[in-house]
Amino acid sequence: MRHHLSGRQLSRNSSHRHALLRSLSVSLLRHETIRTTIPKAKELRRVVEPLITLGKEDSEANRRLAFSRLRDSEIVAKLFDTIGPRFKARPGGYTRILHMAPRPGDNAPMALMQLVERSAPVGVEAAPEDKKAKKADKPAAPSKEEKKAKAEAKKGREKAAKEAKAAKAVEKKAAKKTGGAVAKKKKAAAPKKKKSSK
Repeated sequence: MRHHLSGRQLSRNSSHRHALLRSLSVSLLRHETIRTTIPKAKELRRVVEPLITLGKEDSEANRRLAFSRLRDSEIVAKLFDTIGPRFKARPGGYTRILHMAPRPGDNAPMALMQLVERSAPVGVEAAPEDKKAKKADKPAAPSKEEKKAKAEAKKGREKAAKEAKAAKAVEKKAAKKTGGAVAKKKKAAAPKKKKSSK
């Protein structure tokens, strides 16, 4: 009988399970979205949501309690400085679990777990007003004279590179000719050994 044994075993012993959930909690709070299996995500929800509730009220005791569960001071600081205040008005339900396609290797059911109110991603497009401001900040397009000067400089560089290449080819040919002549002279200069017959 499984009296008082709540939660999923996840095919691990208790210490391994606690370590797994701690590492998943830190990853979720750091990246605000992670990909994992559905049973792990459902079990992680029971660990992370109380931590976010703890982060809504900043106090020394709460910070110590969060650190004892996460063991990562950087994430504890993020929890109390940014994540907790973000969910101040929300009474619960801080995470969402989105079902994904099964994992190719073992067909395990996969899920995308993320915080409901996430910070804006880095690659978000700016608002139209911001785009206009950025266009105003950009330097003016180069004039025709500048373009012409750049084109001439490029042609000059290409011409110099071709001339250098041609000069190298001529030197190589000359080296081959002189190298062949030197080898012939060495052969002629070397005395022939007579075979001794016994």
